[in-house]
Amino acid sequence: MNQVTLIGRLGADPAVNFLPDGDMVANLRIATDESYKNKNGEKVDKTEWHRGVLFGKLATIAADYMDKGKLICLTGKLRTREYEDKDGIKRYSTEIVGSRVELLSPKSAAKAAPAPDIENPVNPDVPF
Repeated sequence: MNQVTLIGRLGADPAVNFLPDGDMVANLRIATDESYKNKNGEKVDKTEWHRGVLFGKLATIAADYMDKGKLICLTGKLRTREYEDKDGIKRYSTEIVGSRVELLSPKSAAKAAPAPDIENPVNPDVPF
């Protein structure tokens, strides 16, 4: 079974585009944080970045209600795409193709302002 559920914060506003058939697509950058203690007992904070993509109605929801800093829950499947960069080198990108998305930030937060961090901030260097 290919299913992923990811809870994280948007690292940027959704990048919205349209496919040739007119369907909307939204690309997401999602950050997840974890903290642990290393062998010396020191706290280590780690941020992982993930790519997500939403199509159709879910892309419209992303465009209307999501922006940088919002906490979301994205459920979908992993897909790896192959492409050539500008130098003709083959590259690979793994992303979550969303089948469900939930906005976990407080509903009262305005779209223009990032949601406050309701959990302890794990990495103060994350740009949101």
